[in-house]
Amino acid sequence: MTEHLLHLTEEPLWEAARSAGTYEMSTRGRTLREEGFIHCSLPHQLPAVARALYGSDDEGLVVLVIDTGLLPAPVRYEAVRPGGEEFPHIYGPLPTGAVVEVRPWARDMAAETGEAR
Repeated sequence: MTEHLLHLTEEPLWEAARSAGTYEMSTRGRTLREEGFIHCSLPHQLPAVARALYGSDDEGLVVLVIDTGLLPAPVRYEAVRPGGEEFPHIYGPLPTGAVVEVRPWARDMAAETGEAR
C-alpha cells in the first residue's frame, strides 16, 4: 500500500521542475543538495508547516501530492528533536511523475485537514 505525502512549494519552482522532470527543492530557499532530503508533510502537519515557512506570505503556493509508491528514493520519518513529531523526508530527487495531484494552497486548507486556525 502506498501513501500520499504533501510538499508545499512555490508554483514557479514546480513549473521549472515539470520541465526538468525532477523536483529538487528541499524547503523554502534550500535545495535537496544543501539539505540532503526533501521535506514533506502528512495532511495534518501541513498548515503548521505553511505558517512556519511562509507566514502570511503564502500567495502563489501549491501543494504537491506525492505517491510514495512511485518514488525511487527512500522515505524516512524523522523528528527535528528527539521525541518530537516525525515528518517524512524523501532522500533523493522527486520525479515529477510521482506527483499525482497539484493543489493551490490557501490558508483555509487548515479547516480541510482538521486543524484549528
